[in-house]
Amino acid sequence: MSRRASPRHAPLLARASRRHLLRHPWQLALAVLGVALGVAVFVSIDLANQSAKKALSLSLGALQGKATHEIVASAPEGIPEELFVRLVRAGVRPAAPVIEATAIVTPKARGAKPEALPLLGIDPFSEAPFRPAVGRIAGGGLDLKTFLTVPGACLLARGTAGRLGVAVGKRFAARFGTFERSLLLSGLLEPAPGEGSSSLSDLLICDIATAQEATGRLGHLTRIDLVLPEGAAGARELTRVRTLLPAGVQIQEAAGRLREGDEMTRAFRMNLKALSLLALVCGTFLIYNTMTFLVVERRRLLGLLRALGATRREIFRGVLGEAAAIGAVGTLLGLVAGVVLGRGLVRLVAGTINDLYFALSVRDLALPPWTFVTGIAVGLGVTLLAALAPAIEATGTPPQGAMVRSLLEAKSGRALRRATGAGALGLALGALVLPVPGLFASFVVMFCAIIGFALLAPGAAVLLGRALRAALGRRAGRVGWIGRMAATGLERNLSRTGVAVAALVVAVSVTVGVGAMIASFRGSVERWLDRSLTADLYVGPAEREAGFVGASRPGDLIARLGAIPGVVRVRPLRRAEAASPRKGAGTVRLIAVEGDPAATVIRQGNVRDAWAGFARGEILASEPLAARLGLRVGSSLPLATAEGVKPFRVAGIYLDYASDRGIAMIDGAHYRRLWRDDRVSGLGLDLAQGASDAELERVAAIVRTLDPEAPLGVRSNKELRRRSLVVFDRTFKITGVLRFLAGLVAFLGVLSALLALQLERTREIGVLRALGMTTREVGALVAAETGLLGLSAGLLSIPVGFVLALILIEVINRRSFGWSMDLVLTPGVFLGAVALSLTAALLAGVVPAIKMARTSPAEALREE
Repeated sequence: MSRRASPRHAPLLARASRRHLLRHPWQLALAVLGVALGVAVFVSIDLANQSAKKALSLSLGALQGKATHEIVASAPEGIPEELFVRLVRAGVRPAAPVIEATAIVTPKARGAKPEALPLLGIDPFSEAPFRPAVGRIAGGGLDLKTFLTVPGACLLARGTAGRLGVAVGKRFAARFGTFERSLLLSGLLEPAPGEGSSSLSDLLICDIATAQEATGRLGHLTRIDLVLPEGAAGARELTRVRTLLPAGVQIQEAAGRLREGDEMTRAFRMNLKALSLLALVCGTFLIYNTMTFLVVERRRLLGLLRALGATRREIFRGVLGEAAAIGAVGTLLGLVAGVVLGRGLVRLVAGTINDLYFALSVRDLALPPWTFVTGIAVGLGVTLLAALAPAIEATGTPPQGAMVRSLLEAKSGRALRRATGAGALGLALGALVLPVPGLFASFVVMFCAIIGFALLAPGAAVLLGRALRAALGRRAGRVGWIGRMAATGLERNLSRTGVAVAALVVAVSVTVGVGAMIASFRGSVERWLDRSLTADLYVGPAEREAGFVGASRPGDLIARLGAIPGVVRVRPLRRAEAASPRKGAGTVRLIAVEGDPAATVIRQGNVRDAWAGFARGEILASEPLAARLGLRVGSSLPLATAEGVKPFRVAGIYLDYASDRGIAMIDGAHYRRLWRDDRVSGLGLDLAQGASDAELERVAAIVRTLDPEAPLGVRSNKELRRRSLVVFDRTFKITGVLRFLAGLVAFLGVLSALLALQLERTREIGVLRALGMTTREVGALVAAETGLLGLSAGLLSIPVGFVLALILIEVINRRSFGWSMDLVLTPGVFLGAVALSLTAALLAGVVPAIKMARTSPAEALREE
């Protein structure tokens, strides 16, 4: 009978659901907002990551073109250009000589900041097989004579020229390391038919001779691009080319540049994805809380419908139908908000990549369809998953039991025990996964901990409420009985308060954990800077050159700086890169220092043995390099030198925060001998002990005037330290945004729970008012309940946040970047957690308190 009645009940259930939702717009709005926020954060982070990845691929792809292999040199000055002529005469074709560098250009708009543009120096007649858009220079449409013969002639994409305020035929200034040059915009680059303009965006193209003069690489090339055939013919040609290369020059696959660039930013992008998932977890609590309320608040109606013949299947479908509708609307709004939010986040992501890795300009927000498909699946899937338990609850209660709230709370008590067991199981699972290597396993550990503690939070809150009730048991007066009622209400209304406490604990503990990780990281970086920046002044390029390898200056500069009155010592530094045949190594960053850098902290290995090996020509590997390549003390790292590939023993592993890709430190004398490079990238100047700020500025002014054509940049110890911390803070700005969004979602979850509780307790408040409780006392009771909820969540978030901080610092950070840091936990972190939780709960309780206090006893006691 009930099955035949099904078609008649479906419209009735739909109308009842629609009317109920329209009668409670706050609950409906909060549910939609919870879905929208969760989806928006998830989608925006994915869009920002995809946009940065696409920009990286386009940037490197524009430089690489269709080359299959590239010839590079170990020597920092590059490849002698005679090698290109020799290869062409030997029949190695197609081949193209390339100069690659970075130009710093300041737009002509007032107040504009300098921009880093990739420079590509090319031979127009060799480019067609490699970069078609660039190869058309020789084909027509541009003044090839001007491009080849006028000093400083260059090409820019139309959009880039417009942004810089440069017109065709006009000159503009560009800085290449320490060299400032005047360039002439001789034409505009246009994409090929079917080719996106993004492939040419921000690319600065010069003739090979112009690029050599601008970068100080006269007679040398950065690399030689080749296109080799596939299969056996390609293998034979590769072998032949290798026989033509001199010592210190090797051929490698060009695709490795793209892989290396993607690997550089993979850990960073995965960390952002994890933070977006945390916001989604908080949103899940909000959705679950709202959907549960939509069921619980209508338990009488659902009981009546069951008594009138509605089947369990119909009720189940009705609840899931509501959830699907809410999820659809929230997901749609979340997709739109995600695009808007993504436009802001992509700038933060690009800025971080610029600060940490290499010059990357992200002008457009990529909108891949798969991101939106995933966002829709996440929004609807999370909503339906959150509604599954309430739907089962609605169908599992007999019609008479559905009308009695005490049965619901009795079930909540049983559910509490199950949740506690599940939470303990989640923590145990995280402990089992902890030894598993890999970044994915690390995030599994973190999410097991978060979900496990979230499931344990309601039970812990009940215990805190009981302890408070016992403490207030003998307290007389208004404070005593209101406190006891609030403590009792926390446990008695567990179906509502339990989820709210769990959501708040998750959000606040994430804030504590991430905040403690950032504070620990910042403190460790500050101490590292204090140890590392021991010189009074640092000399280098006037403008920061994007990428690791800085500009080089002749060695006689050391003598000129040492002759300045007041300078006691000059400490040269050389930054370089060397290819390594070790699997996964790619290009290894080198730093060559003079003497024993006593400020360096050896983390692994005997300190005395490490420095003795360093003096013999062995290397010190930074922690990130050791983690990335699996190096240990005594390991061997082969590096390509000017004398060919040579193995270098790792004498020790040292603390360093300069690069998450890792650095190999080598003695300067051994570096000059093996790489035949006596240039310097930067210098530290030691002045007499106790030199005043005025003395530092006097010496700095002299240094800036040493070479009028290529002025040097001079920064004091304090300024360099301040700039480094500014970069650090800017790097974690996006983390702060995501923490705020996660906290907002949790706040909405608490507000949703309290509004639901207020509607459910209308009759109870009416009885209390009829028994003589004043409006002020009702407000105090609600404030006490919300305060207790916030206090419980704040206290519980302290140990949870501590555990999350340990996971972030000791597990995720080490596996992502290899850095080690000291855990810093100040009292302010714990007090801030309690204050944040308490404030969020009290603010969320303002509206319910006002509504409860204004409720008329007669209206509250009226039967619905």
